Amino acid sequence: MPELTNQIEPAPPQAMRQSQRWMLLAAAAVSSACGLAIELLLGTLASYLVGNQALAFGIAIGGFLAAMGLGSYLSRFVAVDDNPKQLLLRFIQVELAIAPFSFLVPIALFALFTIDAPFWIALVFSTIILGTLAGMEVPILTRMLEKDEGVRGAVSSILALDYIGALVGSLAFPLLLLPVFGMFPTAAVIASLPAFMVYGLGRVFSGVKFWQRVGLFSALFLCAIAPFTNQISDRLENNLYQAPIISRQQSPYQRIVLTRQGRDVRLFLDGDLQLSTLDEYRYHEALVHPAMAMVMASNPERRLNVLLMGAGDGMAMREILKWSNLDKVTLIDLDPAVVQLAKRHPVLLEANQQSFDDPRVRVQIGDALKLAPKLQEKFDVIIADFPDPDRDVLAKLYSKGFYQALGRRLVDDGVLVTQASSSFFAPKVLACIHTTLQAAGFEARPYVAEVPSFGPWGFVMARSQAIAVEGLKLPIETRFLTEGLMKGLFELPKDVAMGGVEVNRLSRPVILKYQDNPRWSAYD
Repeated sequence: MPELTNQIEPAPPQAMRQSQRWMLLAAAAVSSACGLAIELLLGTLASYLVGNQALAFGIAIGGFLAAMGLGSYLSRFVAVDDNPKQLLLRFIQVELAIAPFSFLVPIALFALFTIDAPFWIALVFSTIILGTLAGMEVPILTRMLEKDEGVRGAVSSILALDYIGALVGSLAFPLLLLPVFGMFPTAAVIASLPAFMVYGLGRVFSGVKFWQRVGLFSALFLCAIAPFTNQISDRLENNLYQAPIISRQQSPYQRIVLTRQGRDVRLFLDGDLQLSTLDEYRYHEALVHPAMAMVMASNPERRLNVLLMGAGDGMAMREILKWSNLDKVTLIDLDPAVVQLAKRHPVLLEANQQSFDDPRVRVQIGDALKLAPKLQEKFDVIIADFPDPDRDVLAKLYSKGFYQALGRRLVDDGVLVTQASSSFFAPKVLACIHTTLQAAGFEARPYVAEVPSFGPWGFVMARSQAIAVEGLKLPIETRFLTEGLMKGLFELPKDVAMGGVEVNRLSRPVILKYQDNPRWSAYD
């Protein structure tokens, strides 16, 4: 009598239906899109909170890819059995682990930052976990398809959809998800997609009805909670500022926040202070009027055509419009959201004196690096009021190549002036801009003005002719600047020295290391 056993001979594997094959390929695309999108989100969040864009995206993307290699290796231990149903179950479980983790990580990182916890360590740890889970997806899907298509067919099919998904995710995040939903609702939307995919897999594969219901519930829950994440993030964001927030929005380019404490309204872009309504007039008068006076010195009757770059808040525009001999001022700003806020918010409208309503003002939205050199006209004064060069995308606006292009848009005796960061906390930035303008063929002179919200602040004036600051006239009303003080601005403090720096170039943005000065910790 043969010995009885509890072992059951497995049924021969059935051929995969076309609908099942396409669902697995769709899962590969969705998984890749979600993985890349969430890492872009983490890099954007880290850049917003702690700056250092290169490091933030290096950790988020590089760490994720490295962890995917670990996940690919570990997949052999997670899914030991090559039974298609067992592989499908493991894939579903991986997706259901990725979904809540993708949702919770951004909010958790934000919360850690607000309590001054070790943010970078948490970012690395989170990236490794997400990358490890994502790295298991492709090997498991490939093993499921190879029984029908062979190894070569399975790998080529999966990787093709994987790369397409990566492209979709990399474009959908900056162009659609972030501007439409905002940072944390986007995390919930991204997290819901793997859960919806689990539901879809349950529709075409038998034996996973329980997990199908879990996937549907998880996806619906994440979509339902997405709008409420703004309330959570708003409460956390309130802790980042010393005054109540009266306006906040996420544009495709930056986080825009207005705070108010009594009469002091402050504008922040990506967490960096841009202005305080209590003292912004000091900054903007120092930025605008020395250059305007310099051009007028040779011919008090000349008509002025001015190019203003950055400064979408309208404050510098207000100062330019004080000059009665102004014919036209053209503003180029990258972010239409800042311009619209300046045109509509009552506090900013009062501060900028509704400068955008003046018929002499023309506004162009776009990247000044690309737009300014293409302008057909020439300008008497070019004013650059860009954010500090603490990221690659901003460093290019302080480069030799860009300054040379701007020089071709100046009239022969025209003047270029740029803000140049803190002369105390980042003195080498001031020196670098001065050196770069000289390398671009200009005569350049730095100067410094005191702005209480910022401390001593640097500017650099440049032109093709010698710069003589004696006898400049100021035939307009000001609150801070006088003719005598205007000359005194060019007398640099003894601890602010020019030289000893490299030229900032598009191909080598050395200004980033000069901006990253440990002295800033005293300011924070």
